[in-house]
Amino acid sequence: MTLRLGFATLAFVAFAAQAQAFEISSPSVSDGKWDAKYLGDKAGCGGRSVSIALAWKDPPAGTKSYALTMFDTDANGGKGFWHWLAWNIPASAKGLSEGAGAQGGKRMPKGSVLGKGGSDRAGYFGPCPPPGSGEHHYVFTLYALSEKTLRIPADPLPEMVSVAAKSSALGQATVTYTYGR
Repeated sequence: MTLRLGFATLAFVAFAAQAQAFEISSPSVSDGKWDAKYLGDKAGCGGRSVSIALAWKDPPAGTKSYALTMFDTDANGGKGFWHWLAWNIPASAKGLSEGAGAQGGKRMPKGSVLGKGGSDRAGYFGPCPPPGSGEHHYVFTLYALSEKTLRIPADPLPEMVSVAAKSSALGQATVTYTYGR
């Protein structure tokens, strides 16, 4: 009898922990609808590459900083495309305001670093799938890190940022939005 009660208690504790899971979301995008300002600013994309607002909650205990990636899993014949990389975001941050990913990083929290993605510039580059290529999946991953400063070389490749963030992560939160034209 005591053994069964113990398992029931453990199951309840596990369920309660899942109810407060680390989460990321955006009030800027819903149901695949992106305002034109969030789309890529290269010729033919129709946007201004204003980064979407992001909010997160319930990070793992011991989080000392965050790293953020935005990756289009469907671009380049399935090889993907990095749209946004940021790291050393302070643990006190609860999100990023609209436009925080602008080149130069002036709207990012103090100490944050913007990396170069596939557009070869530091900062956010909005969705810009080729016409007729179907819906693309834009995966935003926020890593809760166990260290204040991500240990990577200067001007790292996007894959280096991703690997370093995964290796230092206490947890990660992911949200995927779609867009096609």
